[in-house]
Amino acid sequence: MRLIIAALVCLLLAGMWLQDVDAKSMHVSSSNCCFITVKRKISLKRIQCYKNISSTCSYKNRLILKLTGGLEACVLQKESWVQAYLKKINLCQ
Repeated sequence: MRLIIAALVCLLLAGMWLQDVDAKSMHVSSSNCCFITVKRKISLKRIQCYKNISSTCSYKNRLILKLTGGLEACVLQKESWVQAYLKKINLCQ
């Protein structure tokens, strides 16, 4: 019985740790929805491409920028710097 409880506690802690790691990956969930956006301008050199959020997401007018190093960042599409960058970067394949 104690072994089962210990295993369940380990699984719970692992799940909490994975949520924390996902939160640190610049707020892009696996379902391609943006909940929290990056407020500061990101260097154009760090951006590889962009993708639109899923049509099922509750928040609209947001994009996901794919960055070097495998990171992704959510941004508001209406930001002036984002509008300028969209003319220079491509949609992700």
